[in-house]
Amino acid sequence: MSVILHGGEPLLAGPARLRRICEELTSAFDGIAALDLRIHTNGLQLSPRYLDLFSEYDVKVGISLDGDRAANDRHRRFADGRSSHPLVLKAVELLRQERYRHLNLGLLCTIDIENDPVAVLDALTELEPPLIDFLLPHATWDDPPPRPDGSPTAYADWLLAVFDRWQEQGRPVPVRIFSSVASTLGGGPSLTESLGLAPTDLVVVETDGRLEQVDSLKSAYEGAADTGFDVFAHTFDEVAAHPGVRARQLGLDGVSETCRRCPVVRSCGGGLYTHRYRSSPDGEGFDNPSVYCHDLAALVHGIEARTPADTVAPAVAGPAELLAAQEDLTRTLLARLHADLDGGGGERWARAWELAAVLEGSEEGARGLDGVLAHPYTRTWLLDALAALHEDRPQAASLAADGLQTLLAAAAVRAGLDLRVPAPYRDGGLVLPTLGRLTVAGPGERGTVLVRAAGEGFLAGPAGGAERKIRRSAAAEPGWLPVRAFPLPGSPFPGHGFVIDDLDPHRDCFAAPAAATLAPAAAGRLGDALTEAWALIGERAPAHGAESLDGPLTFTPLTGGAPGEPWVGRHGYGALGIGADQDAGTLALTLLRGVRRARFRALVDVTDLYAADGAWEHRMPWKEELVPFSRLLEAAYERLALAAFDPRYRDGLPQALDTLEGAAELTIGGKRLLTRMRKEF
Repeated sequence: MSVILHGGEPLLAGPARLRRICEELTSAFDGIAALDLRIHTNGLQLSPRYLDLFSEYDVKVGISLDGDRAANDRHRRFADGRSSHPLVLKAVELLRQERYRHLNLGLLCTIDIENDPVAVLDALTELEPPLIDFLLPHATWDDPPPRPDGSPTAYADWLLAVFDRWQEQGRPVPVRIFSSVASTLGGGPSLTESLGLAPTDLVVVETDGRLEQVDSLKSAYEGAADTGFDVFAHTFDEVAAHPGVRARQLGLDGVSETCRRCPVVRSCGGGLYTHRYRSSPDGEGFDNPSVYCHDLAALVHGIEARTPADTVAPAVAGPAELLAAQEDLTRTLLARLHADLDGGGGERWARAWELAAVLEGSEEGARGLDGVLAHPYTRTWLLDALAALHEDRPQAASLAADGLQTLLAAAAVRAGLDLRVPAPYRDGGLVLPTLGRLTVAGPGERGTVLVRAAGEGFLAGPAGGAERKIRRSAAAEPGWLPVRAFPLPGSPFPGHGFVIDDLDPHRDCFAAPAAATLAPAAAGRLGDALTEAWALIGERAPAHGAESLDGPLTFTPLTGGAPGEPWVGRHGYGALGIGADQDAGTLALTLLRGVRRARFRALVDVTDLYAADGAWEHRMPWKEELVPFSRLLEAAYERLALAAFDPRYRDGLPQALDTLEGAAELTIGGKRLLTRMRKEF
């Protein structure tokens, strides 16, 4: 719970009264809520006796300072004309002392476009505050802000001059208004009440006990902040239900129709509620854009244009970056599983985790581990294990240890390391991810065998028992069924154009059920059809052919799937569920859809392409229906690939791309993706 001691000038209450206030608040919230106690002051009265008091009660201090002496003196002189600037600097220097530095909230600067923006910023950053915040001066349509040169973007121009200087300085201090715009452009929340669509959560308690709305409303008209409530007869819940407060908690529904149609509304949020007021008969009170509307739009666009490409998620930039981001995500989930087990994984997990560190310690071992972590169904196992752990299922530790042990056994074999790795088997079969399945016992039996690499294959056997040698690529080896790999002419991954994985126990993660393991003849037919489909894509849409693959693809046959419809399941990047019996022409469209769908979902896994999804609905031209932004973006992304194969799919794409470009949901990353989509078209 944040409580801000505000004013006027709150230090005029004096240290004795402030002590009583701090004591009362601290006592009242004890055991109920964490108290974030703050005070905002012009600094003129600030002294060690106040700061010692604030240190005792951990009261954070913010100071108003409008820049250099010339800027600050424009509105902050004493009644006799003397400058207040030296006293404010003295207060700031006090807060910079080691014993008070933990109380320093930063500086609040009210903008006056008559001031030199560069001089203002230089003066503020020289003081090394933890934060700077710039505020637009309160104004309404009835009492608009001064614009000496008549420019509708004078305040944006001033702020962007500050932004450019801030960039030149190397961003030495966080600036809240800039951070807020950057956050919303990237899909995150607003960081200030004056921008964004976050609901207001502020109530003002006046000195006579009245409960009011945010005090900036007083600049709109007399009584604008009134609620009719007071602390003696009403609760804060009643204030929260007041129509005036509710109006500022509606997000997108609380801004004007003009703002709802504006592509920057997520960042500006229609501006500060007070700044929307117009009293004329057709003004409809606060149901207007901000009086700073053009400034806010120019500021958002200006910051966006100045945002370097390297601040956008690298995954949007290209396939190699997307693969790296996906591998990082899988590793993060593995680390999360280890942390959440918190020693509860048992001895098997502990030993397996130590072995993982051994593998990571060698170049060959790390490469082998990378290979199995990139396997899409490794992600399925991780998500299942985390879900079992968080749901307190009794088999959670066993599921985690089984998966890690088999993963490490496969990694050691891939790396060619002579390490004996225990690997559990179920129903008589040991499945080594990315490699294949070995029958080691009868149906229904379970146990553990030791696996180690040997030449072009591996050895497997019980502890202290006879080992059996398996050649990895030998399909005719008794009891051994390798994952079926098919080289693809033109693929940047020779020998690994795609695999048919109908063996992995975690492959049943699609909306349609996974098919049973295919007979060799059926697997061969599916492999031939897939190869033929890729050749057809290479002829008719070469930009989307085998050479466009950013990694090996894993196909898992499903039962009951609709022809031509690929399935993307709960797994890592690179897996598609497909029907087992499809001709090459149908498969070509399935592959184009599936690869794009998988790539889009992989992007959404690791970066924010859009925000506030579902707040608006957009027309999908080729279906004439209204859909959320995410569905339109994904459908257009898929359709671009289909259009390269069959020109009939071009219908509606120009309209869809235009709709996407004008939508408020797009983040900077989403706009980068849209630029690439336009180049494809």
